[in-house]
Amino acid sequence: MRKLIYLVILGVIAFGLFSWGTSYYNNFVTLDEGVNQAWAQVENVYQRRYDLIPNLVETVKGYAKQEKEVLTQVTEARSKMGGMVNIGPEILNDPAAMQQYQQMQGSLGSALQRLMVVVENYPELKSDKLFQDLQTQLEGTENRISVERRRFNESVQNYNGTIRRFPASLIASITGFSQKAYFQMDPAAEKAPQVQF
Repeated sequence: MRKLIYLVILGVIAFGLFSWGTSYYNNFVTLDEGVNQAWAQVENVYQRRYDLIPNLVETVKGYAKQEKEVLTQVTEARSKMGGMVNIGPEILNDPAAMQQYQQMQGSLGSALQRLMVVVENYPELKSDKLFQDLQTQLEGTENRISVERRRFNESVQNYNGTIRRFPASLIASITGFSQKAYFQMDPAAEKAPQVQF
């Protein structure tokens, strides 16, 4: 009879531990999916910017033929992105790949800023309806990029904080959940761009 009681107690304890661990594990999965979803949104707005660039460059080309260098820089920055616009959530576990991705996006953003500075020299281009529409869409996209990167970092903060707290950290290490990389500022963005006319 005593053996049976001990077995029942051990069974209840084992079931309790299993339920406790499963609860943590399921929470990790939910948070991990939240990070992946936030990253997909970051990629989504980058894809939108990537898709707008050819139309913007073609519109500017018609007005600013002598500004070939800036147009070439924008086109080259876009082509360097190649297949790196939508790269998937596996990059979140590779800090070096994440940094390379951020540098490429920063280079593209910088080239677009230089293009907008060149546009200031062409009042007839600024008054072109197609250009105005493209510029508005690009500005809206840049705002969305900022918002989605912030949301992504908030998701990463929530996820990383959860898996690092004790006792969740024990279960996270056993089940293979590790910290995710934040979206960091491009080091070149620390300095304001120099604009000369």
